[in-house]
Amino acid sequence: MDVRDDEDYDEASQTEGPGRVSELSYGAIDKPRIEAAVREFLLGIGEDPDRPGLAGTPDRVARACEEIFGGTQEDPGRYLRKQFHEPGNEEMVVVRDIPFSSMCEHHLLPFIGKASVCYIPRDGRITGLSKIARCVTGYAHRPQLQERLTSQIADAMVRELDPLGVLVGIQAEHTCMTIRGVRAPGAQTVTSAVRGVFKRDIKTRGEALRLLGL
Repeated sequence: MDVRDDEDYDEASQTEGPGRVSELSYGAIDKPRIEAAVREFLLGIGEDPDRPGLAGTPDRVARACEEIFGGTQEDPGRYLRKQFHEPGNEEMVVVRDIPFSSMCEHHLLPFIGKASVCYIPRDGRITGLSKIARCVTGYAHRPQLQERLTSQIADAMVRELDPLGVLVGIQAEHTCMTIRGVRAPGAQTVTSAVRGVFKRDIKTRGEALRLLGL
C-alpha cells in the first residue's frame, strides 16, 4: 500500500515523537523468495508449475502479496495523526461498516468482514473519517487474528488521539471455517475492544454498542 495516494497525508507525520511507538517490526517483502516458495508449493500438491496455466503463478502471487500484506510495511496508526480541533466537541463519533479483508495467520486463508469504530474526542480533538478507514485497512493487511486486529485498531486510536473512550467492533466470515474443517458457511465471528469511558460506564457503552449495531 502506498500511503502517498492520500493527498491529505502529511509526510512529516511519519516521524516518531514522544509517546509514539513504531510498529514497523516486520522484514521487507521478498518477492523472489515468495516466488520460489509458491513454486515449491505447487510441486508439493502434485502440480506442474511449468504448465501454461501455472507458469506465471509464482510471480502473480508475489505481486499480490505486496498488496495483501502491505500493512507489514507501515504503521497504520500514522493515518490518525491528521487531526483537527473542534472546540467543545465531546460527542460520540461513529464510523460503521468499514469493509476489510485480511489473512488468517493460522491457515493463510482470508477472512472478510466489516469494522465499526466509535470514539469520544477529548477537548475536541478529532481525525478525518477516511483516516479511520485507512487505519483499519492497514492493520488488516497483515497476517492476522481477528482478536488482535480489533485490539490494534482500538490501541492506535488511543495512542494517536487520546480520546475519552474508544469502542471497536468487528464482524467477519473466516474461510478457514467455511471452505475447510467444519465447513460452516455464513458463520460470523464478532469481536470487540473497549477502552476508556466505554469500559467504565455501562450506559455509555450500551449506547455505543447500539449505534454500532453490535
